[in-house]
Amino acid sequence: MSWKDNAIDILKESLYPIPSELNELDWKSGLSCKTERLAQHISAFANNKGGGILVYGVNDDGTVFSPTQEEIDQIIHKLGNIAKNNLSYAISIDHTILEFEGESLLFVYIPEQKERPVHLRGKDVYESYCRSAKQTVKMSRQQVHNHIAESQGLSFENRIVKTELTVVDVLSLLNYNKLFELLDKNVPSSTDSIINKLLEYGCCERNGKHYEITNLGALLFANNFSDFPQLKGREVIVRKYQGTNNRNQLFEQHGQLGYAIGFAGLIDFIMKNVVDDENIEVTREYDYKYPKVAVREFVANAIVHQDFSVTGIPICIEIFTNRLVITNPGVPLNDVNRLIDLPPHSRNERLAETMFLLNMCERRGSGVDRAIEAIEKMQLPPVKISKNDDSTKVTLYPKKNLSEMTKGEKIAACYQHACLMNEDDKAINNQSVRERFGLDKNKSVEASRIISDTLEQGLIKFADADVTSRKFATYKPYYA
Repeated sequence: MSWKDNAIDILKESLYPIPSELNELDWKSGLSCKTERLAQHISAFANNKGGGILVYGVNDDGTVFSPTQEEIDQIIHKLGNIAKNNLSYAISIDHTILEFEGESLLFVYIPEQKERPVHLRGKDVYESYCRSAKQTVKMSRQQVHNHIAESQGLSFENRIVKTELTVVDVLSLLNYNKLFELLDKNVPSSTDSIINKLLEYGCCERNGKHYEITNLGALLFANNFSDFPQLKGREVIVRKYQGTNNRNQLFEQHGQLGYAIGFAGLIDFIMKNVVDDENIEVTREYDYKYPKVAVREFVANAIVHQDFSVTGIPICIEIFTNRLVITNPGVPLNDVNRLIDLPPHSRNERLAETMFLLNMCERRGSGVDRAIEAIEKMQLPPVKISKNDDSTKVTLYPKKNLSEMTKGEKIAACYQHACLMNEDDKAINNQSVRERFGLDKNKSVEASRIISDTLEQGLIKFADADVTSRKFATYKPYYA
């Protein structure tokens, strides 16, 4: 699919419901006379995942207009020259004129480059730029190093975090006992057998007479993250607040164990803090505000799909009285409306594979399905998955009466219900929607209203185009 096929959709996403530029798209009302600043924009988009688009004909307030042919020619000529002459190497850019809301806009596409980072010509590699929070900004030294490693085909997991180690050093820094426990195997008596297993799982590497620990090994099996200063900010943080906002924090806990070591304890800790009534003894799944399987899968997803190139945004679980919020650095690689049906697309393949082999997470795309199925069984409001500029946020809500749910929540729940049913090759109907929301038979009108609203939003469609009678109709998600 060409970039042109998605250009209008990306522009619409930036303009509605509230006008706001995106990391992958920048509005322009005219051609800047500042050549260096334009070079920085092109550098940033060339370093951006998927590249980026400059749209000429959009004002700062989001209103659109048609640039003149003379303006278009000047823009194409100047940007083409900058892309050829003002960067570390010449890159090719593309452009097209597309109609939008009765206006002819100029779209200039800067493709992502394989050799990164692309920096400004005549300056060192640290004069490289990226997109962050909808702005073009200078890369940090760590970001530059990450781009260099990625362009050389070296993933974050495989990079070395500690060198010049003896066998004793490796075994003191990494919790090999947990590796064998997760593999359901006895710990060998031989040191060589232990180190060979760590080598097999990519936790360390041999370098002559010494050993080196990889990021993967430290992330999963570090006895203490503080032993690996380069991984600062990669620990999982749990915060709990009194009330529905973050003004009164009850506690903040930073995990210091590797993900594999601390994962089970992390989930148990979260669940202890989301008990429906703190005075009761928890004996059943329903004693919690949220299903444990959903919490487990979404936390595992946050770990697996985090973007290690994003700094300053840790994996964070925030517990409020009226919601549980899980945030991880990096935007989803799939459409947030298609996370149930599309196959998984992970930016950290080695981490995802290893966590799957250790039974810490699902890798075949069923994790989100299982989580949402558990939410439906407890008849909770729908999970909300949203992407920000540099992060993904998953929000779970405790039990609400249907009358307390917003129209948007009812629509989202109906759509997610349709997605789950479609995975079983089934369509939804009035009865299944009533069961989803816990409605009696005499509440079929209310279920019909929810279906009608979801249909109007374009999220579901008639399963059989020939059967449009609301009494007998069945429905599938819009993409089915």
